[in-house]
Amino acid sequence: MESKEALRDSSQTQTGSSQAAGTDVSEPAGPPAQVESPAQPGPSVNPFAPDDGRYVSKEEYWARWYENPYPDIDVSYEWNNGRLEAKPLPNEPQLDLYKWFLVLLHCYIETYPIAKLINLETGFVLKIEDPAEPSGQREAVRKPDIGVILNSNPVPWGGVDQRHFDGVCDMVVEAVSDSTPAEVLRDTEEKRRDYALAGVKEYYILDPGGEHMRFYRLVAGGQYEEIQPDAGDVIASDVLPGLQFRLEELERQPGLKTLALNNVYSGYVIPDFQISVTRTEAAEQRADAAEQRADAAEQRAEVEAAARQTEAQRADAEAAARLAAEQRAQEEAAARREAEEKVRAMEDEMARRGRQSS
Repeated sequence: MESKEALRDSSQTQTGSSQAAGTDVSEPAGPPAQVESPAQPGPSVNPFAPDDGRYVSKEEYWARWYENPYPDIDVSYEWNNGRLEAKPLPNEPQLDLYKWFLVLLHCYIETYPIAKLINLETGFVLKIEDPAEPSGQREAVRKPDIGVILNSNPVPWGGVDQRHFDGVCDMVVEAVSDSTPAEVLRDTEEKRRDYALAGVKEYYILDPGGEHMRFYRLVAGGQYEEIQPDAGDVIASDVLPGLQFRLEELERQPGLKTLALNNVYSGYVIPDFQISVTRTEAAEQRADAAEQRADAAEQRAEVEAAARQTEAQRADAEAAARLAAEQRAQEEAAARREAEEKVRAMEDEMARRGRQSS
């Protein structure tokens, strides 16, 4: 990430003048008073990186400029074949994209622990063949925004005493710095060339604006070829098998839960989450089905209860009808008996009168 180089040229001029005068250029420049007070005379210095452009040996760099060179200025220097180069500050969109991609890599390595990461302040050493150099070799110490070191890398990494990596990162990710054309050139051309010649297998340039977004893989001859997205607009890594991402999501930067449910990312972003969601959905579907069955059973029970009640009412009605019929039959029998008794009484009376008349 690079920014704030507005005063870099004047800083280089000041450094060159100091060398020409034979002054000591190995001491870190303190934050001069004139930087904070424009009324002070003298050459202008970048207040965010007072020693940007200074020439120092690699030994001096490790001793004095690699880590926290100033007590009250937050700046980080890389070392490019003897020259200090400040890492400019990112803007918010660059920082957001960087953090999102870093989380993506952390998810991958948590799922597939085949590599380790370095980032921002941790440097690694580039040794590049260069016939123009007396030694035939050019050296640099770069502090990538993200560096990936495979466990299979021949140079070990991870010791508590390691403050930089002596080997070559297998993958480097840089968020493009675009405050000046020189910054863009450094990320898109100079670092791309040096990383390829040093043997970095993949180089990704992140750009929230999209203009300089590129993804490279190393091919024969120490050259980079651009990685092309597939038909689904997906970029896939060779260095980290299974790492893939869709270009449009570099812009949208969706959250992890959304990514975990996307087939492009579900293999390494919380891989158990999709399984859990699927199981939960299946359990919910089973619960819904069970509830529907229970409702149906309850409805059947209500229908059956209503049918039983109707049947009971019908039985009661039939019993009442039978009872009424029996009562009518009894009443009719009693009436017949009474009538028969009256007939017999009349017959007896007539017979008696007949006997009297005779």
